[in-house]
Amino acid sequence: MASLFMFEKPLGMRDSLPSLYEKKRTIRESLATTIRSWGYRYLQTPTLEYYETVGAESAISDPQLFKLLDQQGHTLVLRPDMTAPIARIAASRFQQTQYPLRLAYDGNVFRAQEREGGKPAEFEQVGIELIGDGSVSADAEVLSLMVESLHQAGVKEFTVAVGHVGFLNGLFEEIVGKRHAAGKLLQLLYEKNFVGYKEAVDALSCSVEDKEKLTRILTLRSAEDWFSAAAALSTNGKAINALRELQTLMQYVKDDGLDAYVKVDVSLVSHMSYYTGILFEGYARDIGSVLCNGGRYNDLMGKFERDTQATGFGIRLDRLAAVSELVSNEPLPIIILFSPSQRKEAIQKARALRNEGKHVIVQEQSSLENIDDIADQACEVLDYTDGKKEG
Repeated sequence: MASLFMFEKPLGMRDSLPSLYEKKRTIRESLATTIRSWGYRYLQTPTLEYYETVGAESAISDPQLFKLLDQQGHTLVLRPDMTAPIARIAASRFQQTQYPLRLAYDGNVFRAQEREGGKPAEFEQVGIELIGDGSVSADAEVLSLMVESLHQAGVKEFTVAVGHVGFLNGLFEEIVGKRHAAGKLLQLLYEKNFVGYKEAVDALSCSVEDKEKLTRILTLRSAEDWFSAAAALSTNGKAINALRELQTLMQYVKDDGLDAYVKVDVSLVSHMSYYTGILFEGYARDIGSVLCNGGRYNDLMGKFERDTQATGFGIRLDRLAAVSELVSNEPLPIIILFSPSQRKEAIQKARALRNEGKHVIVQEQSSLENIDDIADQACEVLDYTDGKKEG
């Protein structure tokens, strides 16, 4: 009797068949070429990390962590994101290295799902971290590199929304005050539940004018006069400083010729709680999920006892593969058919072709039901059967 789970996979896990794997490999190579050309150096972190350090600081909710115990009884997690492990490395292994650090990564992360709903529990992220530079120019560099990476990876139509954690925090601090109420509003904005957000605002015990201010932020996405319109909503110093940083960023974006792709959204909220400043999300046509995201996280490094400022981005490779127009550069192989009497000659020919960099399949003819089936998978078929040498 077949096992109940013989053909099943754990919740949220995926198989990548050859065609998808080859496309992702092509995209990965494109991203690596672009990222390296900007001076970023790749590193690799372990799949398992300690729960008390990386797990606790990852900003991923506890129920989404895959946990296990090692032989010493320590709680481990499958890494739920890449930023926290790199912060750990930067604070330890690069302790004597002069800032800023420009680091890049390509690795799988794991987040448990209660119900699948199409969400993977394992997916690959490619991204960068710029550590030790607190300038808006550093934010602009990271944002520009993300846009360039999407271009080079074959994404033709996309939009990047930029916001600032400080604006909403300052506005809600001024009007709402209560941490619980502000947290609920932020959660609704993150979920893009604008109907629920308006209902929550209506339920607040504040003036009609303040409720109008809280609702008005929804109308400022991509507005031409976003700065003056947003500045009119708050006198809170934190909020105003955030808007000024956004204004500077957008000037840099314009200088870099990227303003056609980047739009301000002062209502933007991230699910990653360690973001402290400018943040951004990328969206592509025909995909309903965030393609890439990033932002400034100035407090995370301090959790690893080396306080400094940092910013970065991550790209979801599975979602990028769904919208990329890049075609796999994997060449079709040459197939050498042979009969047992000609096996030695066929193997020698295959070795010579492989030494030239060719991809070669060596196949005994008697194992094939129909030669046409295998010929469709080849760029050339060489016949070493019945005394023939080539065909």
